[in-house]
Amino acid sequence: MHTFPKSEVTLTPRTVSLTTRKGVEVRRTLPHRDIFMIGAWAFVDHYGPTTSEEMSVGAHPHIGLQTVSWLFSGEIEHRDSLGSVQLITPGQLNLMTAGGGIAHSELSLASAPLHGVQLWIALPKAFRDVAPDFAHYGELPVINKDGVTYRIFVGDFLGASSPATIYSELVGVEFTSPEAGTVEIPTRTDFEYGVLVDEGSLKINGQGVEPGQLHYIPEGNGSLRIESQGGFRALLLGGLPFEGKIVMWWNFIASSHGEIVEARKAWEEASSRFPSFDDRVNHRIPAPEMPNLTLTPRPRSRVS
Repeated sequence: MHTFPKSEVTLTPRTVSLTTRKGVEVRRTLPHRDIFMIGAWAFVDHYGPTTSEEMSVGAHPHIGLQTVSWLFSGEIEHRDSLGSVQLITPGQLNLMTAGGGIAHSELSLASAPLHGVQLWIALPKAFRDVAPDFAHYGELPVINKDGVTYRIFVGDFLGASSPATIYSELVGVEFTSPEAGTVEIPTRTDFEYGVLVDEGSLKINGQGVEPGQLHYIPEGNGSLRIESQGGFRALLLGGLPFEGKIVMWWNFIASSHGEIVEARKAWEEASSRFPSFDDRVNHRIPAPEMPNLTLTPRPRSRVS
């Protein structure tokens, strides 16, 4: 039995080289060997700012999850097998629900340095095969309180609600301040949380957290104390601890090894599960070879 930390811990990212994202260094904090998930948040990639080559991610498949695209600067064009074509800019949300199967591509535009995060939400088993969907939200709730600006892109926070459709009790908020200070952020005691620092050095509940690091807070805390010596930007990600276990491999989240094998086969055979679409990147990413072992479900982010 693997025991997850019951106290706060700061996760340092690892650098992941993705050949499909030219010139973009990706810093990954979830999944982590110590913290596999935070609520239903199962994947956190943090990238940029970069002024080199564009992000060019060819057509690739997903199942069993939702993707959340959130930018601090730059622009990305999303295309998918539902026929969606959507540009996203900072302060807007692209939310793609893979459900039983979807394919998409991403292409950044050279309007500004590219800087943002890619997040995955694991769908609960009851909704894992929901019909695929894509939604763009150009207007999201913004709250200014005690010198801090909060942009709520998922869930409910400080009395405001994101319009995004999700399938677990979750919250996702960007919070920023232009100056030094201390702020208490109210939190739900039944949620676990992660704070990803993008800019500025923070103390979170007294612990120092540097840019790129993700600070994990288990259930039971009714607030977070954030101290800064200057301006900062961070993301608050939280949710009820995820019920059950998942298998996560490549771009797929499922309940079993067999489901992963089936999805990979469908992609490689270009089946109707993942319809083709007009892709400006003009590249279809092949699936990697399956590992020479049986993929087993991973436990939720607490003692299982």
